Amino acid sequence: MDFIQIVALSLIQGLTEFLPVSSSAHLILPAQLFDWPDQGLAFDVAVHLGTLTAVIIYFRKDLTLLIRDWVLSLAGKGVTQHSRMAWYVGLATIPAVIFGLLLKKTGLDEAMRSVSVITATTLIFGALLGVADHFGKRVWPVEKMTLGRAMVIGCSQMLSLVPGTSRSGITMTAALMMGFNREAAARFSFLLSIPVIMGAGLLLTLDLVKSPVPVDWGILASGALLSGISAMLCIHLFLGVINRMGLMPFVVYRLALGLVLLFMV
Repeated sequence: MDFIQIVALSLIQGLTEFLPVSSSAHLILPAQLFDWPDQGLAFDVAVHLGTLTAVIIYFRKDLTLLIRDWVLSLAGKGVTQHSRMAWYVGLATIPAVIFGLLLKKTGLDEAMRSVSVITATTLIFGALLGVADHFGKRVWPVEKMTLGRAMVIGCSQMLSLVPGTSRSGITMTAALMMGFNREAAARFSFLLSIPVIMGAGLLLTLDLVKSPVPVDWGILASGALLSGISAMLCIHLFLGVINRMGLMPFVVYRLALGLVLLFMV
């Protein structure tokens, strides 16, 4: 990997992990379109660690309350909104974990890493996001989350394992369709990303342990740092402007990208 590829892929991971545009698609496309060498498992682990660190730091206060109240609820100290939210996030993660393991076991996860699949999912789920943002009532705050609603969002997250779908995009689409406002949809989506990114990072790490390829720690540190900083800025800016600008700019971007890819396939 050269310097340009390191910087580009690190920034792509950091900026697209939490935007509704699909980070997996944007990481696959450069190699497919520009004939870049595969960045390798170690680099994937590093940039995932960077984005995971960013979201944990950004939501550290929320996570402290969720974990504290969840532990207290297990000890019989009562149920709070925070402990319920912790359960919602944990349980809503299960469908994606099961589906991800099935894809990995059958090899479909690698088979779907193609420009054709990304083109279709970029267009379809981009349009669906636009429909949800335009027609959704957008009235419920995140405090209106229930186990049933969380599981619907969690089940929608399974689709994000198909490249081009966008994990944040499909979960926000589901939340908006159920009536949550944009900030609530984004906040729950970001919280839901933490166990998913942890799980993906763990699987990549296990694969890395089995790999005989030598590790360049300087490249990994650079990737983790760049992806973490860009992810932190992305979360902050996105939550700050989402209610004012809506999601239509991302819908337009996805549809434009999909059309460009359609002509290239």
